[in-house]
Amino acid sequence: MISQEPSAGGTSLLGVSYVMPVLNDVTHVRAAVTSLLRQDYTGPFEVTVALGPSIDGTTELVEEMVAVDPRIRIVANEIGSTPAGLNIAIRASSYPVVIRVDAHSVLPPDYARIAVETLERTGADNVGGVMDAQGESPFQKAVARAYGTKIGLGGTPLHVGGTEGPAETVYLGCFRMDSIVRVGLFDEGIKRGQDWELNRRLREQGGTVWFTPRLRVVYRPRPSLSRLARQMVSTGLWRGELARRYPESNGIRYFAPPVMVLGVVLGLLAGLGGLVQLLTGGAPWLLLGLLVPVAYLLIVAAATVAVTRPDGFRAALWFLVVLPCIHFCWGIGFLLGYLKLTTNITAHTGRQL
Repeated sequence: MISQEPSAGGTSLLGVSYVMPVLNDVTHVRAAVTSLLRQDYTGPFEVTVALGPSIDGTTELVEEMVAVDPRIRIVANEIGSTPAGLNIAIRASSYPVVIRVDAHSVLPPDYARIAVETLERTGADNVGGVMDAQGESPFQKAVARAYGTKIGLGGTPLHVGGTEGPAETVYLGCFRMDSIVRVGLFDEGIKRGQDWELNRRLREQGGTVWFTPRLRVVYRPRPSLSRLARQMVSTGLWRGELARRYPESNGIRYFAPPVMVLGVVLGLLAGLGGLVQLLTGGAPWLLLGLLVPVAYLLIVAAATVAVTRPDGFRAALWFLVVLPCIHFCWGIGFLLGYLKLTTNITAHTGRQL
């Protein structure tokens, strides 16, 4: 069991350390931090923001919040990456439970209470739940819908919910401090997918990662196509890197987007070859390659029709663009990462990919 900390009321409740890496998140960080201060968990807590070198006003906003509420504190994250920020914040924390928070997430008021109760009840090393993507603009609604569908990001329990129990990984996470320290904290060499990799080490050393659908965290998708594309390339890049490093730990669903990318590209190239055959008087049998991209377009169109009613016409139109953006950017990134190009690319692109 985790050691107990006495609360102000004399009851014995676990102390909670919220850790949040922040970099150029001026649009969302206030809502994220406010959701921590409004938790109904009555045990002692602290909020540690690992502040990267932001240029959009994030630094000034966080400093303003710290000046108003002493429960928030800042630690400098000069590197600026997510895993470095998490490790810096964890090392600066003092309580036996660590709850990871994303600057794009809004925790419901009962999140910490349910998470700590589940941690104690199950004896798990990490407890987490569902990334409940919710959009505000039609574009964000289209992205949120793609996150939660099988044709988008797989429709896994991580995004849509499922049965409570042991899991491969979970969104964010409520960790035992001693467990996360024992396995060596987050791998700072992995810029994305560091949660999955840490949970892999926890499970490898006999620990338990526990999923519960009772924990649902609102997540705000990227607000523009360019930022979504950069996010997907970076995510796919590191997923490919992890697939190469740990081939025994990867499901077939990770390989679907890169296979689709290769299929569509090869089909288009074959189709162009067929046009050359046609123009030169040969039998244009290579035109059959166009069946692959045509089939892909039909699948995207069918998926778009399915989301028109719940999300509205404008969101559906964006879905036509968002879905291929996710597929191709993630798939291309995966191929680059799998081919050991991760280091070279991220050295020039940085965290904001």
